Amino acid sequence: MYSGISHFKKGYQARTDIVKDEKRDLVIDYHNILATWRNHFSQLLNVHGVIDVRQMEIHTAEPMVSEPSAFDIKMAILMLKRYKSPSVDKIPAKLIKAEGRTNCSEIHKLMVI
Repeated sequence: MYSGISHFKKGYQARTDIVKDEKRDLVIDYHNILATWRNHFSQLLNVHGVIDVRQMEIHTAEPMVSEPSAFDIKMAILMLKRYKSPSVDKIPAKLIKAEGRTNCSEIHKLMVI
């Protein structure tokens, strides 16, 4: 009785073990479903006609960003808040600001390389 009430409370549950194949026909059998998914992802993920991955042309959506100038880095250092906790690098902003001009040029060298 409890399972019947529970089933009734859930209402309509769509079947999740049915897929459509390339011909848009319904596939119900478990082994055919696996074969359909295997075929779909092998076509999706395998690159045909490319011998070497380095031959592929890779497109990115990132815009080209120019290198920061020494002035940009100096302004970024000046805008650092002094008494904030350090980031992953464990270098406090107070130390970065205290170094002054030499620190700015060294950071600029690191950024440009």
